[in-house]
Amino acid sequence: MIGSGADPERTGRAHGVGTEPGGSAPAPAQPSSRRRWLREPLLHFLLAGLVLFVVYGAFKPGSSQPDAPDRIELTKDDLLQLIIGWSAQMKRPPTPDEMRQLVENSVREEILYREALALGLDKEDTIVKRRMAQKMGFLADDLTTVRDPTTAELKAWFEANAERFTLPGRVSFRHLYFSPDRRSGRARDAATRIREQLAGRSADPSATMGLADRFMFQDYYGDRTLLQVANTFGTSFAQALFKLQPGAWQGPIESGYGWHLIWVDSITPDRVPAFEEVEPAIKDAWTDEQRAESKRKAFDVMRARYEIVLPAPSEVIAPAASTFAGAAP
Repeated sequence: MIGSGADPERTGRAHGVGTEPGGSAPAPAQPSSRRRWLREPLLHFLLAGLVLFVVYGAFKPGSSQPDAPDRIELTKDDLLQLIIGWSAQMKRPPTPDEMRQLVENSVREEILYREALALGLDKEDTIVKRRMAQKMGFLADDLTTVRDPTTAELKAWFEANAERFTLPGRVSFRHLYFSPDRRSGRARDAATRIREQLAGRSADPSATMGLADRFMFQDYYGDRTLLQVANTFGTSFAQALFKLQPGAWQGPIESGYGWHLIWVDSITPDRVPAFEEVEPAIKDAWTDEQRAESKRKAFDVMRARYEIVLPAPSEVIAPAASTFAGAAP
């Protein structure tokens, strides 16, 4: 009967359902761009922020008195900082209740700060002084600008400050250890006797096995600076080590552990590197020095505005001495 039934294809299209060519099953509907957009976490974050701004507006004190001296106003930037700080720590935006608490904490902090100022609690407070002096130092850093030096300037500066870039000497050595505890205080004599026995022989470990005591750390140390050696064996040992010649058993040298025979494989003395080797480090050091000089001059200008008054040394030293003398047992 004509017109009694709906066209299936047209009906399917009207309901968003189509058929694949060849009579296959209908393809599943793809989510619209609007649905995908609604699922974006960024949208949720922005909506939460909008809600939180509204919540704050309901609790913001003093909004009806914009010119009141006791007004506390948090701007949108202030609230955004609260949200960013919370989100960075918690890895999510705050809930409305959490935001309300953040706002309340911020308002509380501002109120306590102003009341403390009104009572003069910032005066003569060492911590406050140090903090403000530190912030003034940071401000001076921000305001200090240093131009880029020329290569000629850097070379001249490097020649005048070459010792600051000296590369430390290095040594590679093997040692035989003789323990005072295991040898009843005769470790040095034993080391001297073994050195005579090893005269003219190589540092092959197989040739020295069983001649010395077991050491708690390494038997071989490669490419060590004087400071590194001193950290393990002591300063006197390190200084004596760097005076030895490579290629023979020498010693004995005393450390904090006992006595040692030493075979030096190689030793490199301290040296000043070529300009090209350390040019970036030279530029950094030059810049730091120039910035420090600029800060010093700026402070000298500030200091010149003040008269510094101090008591005579005798007025301080004598009372202090008597105080400490009275406190002594």
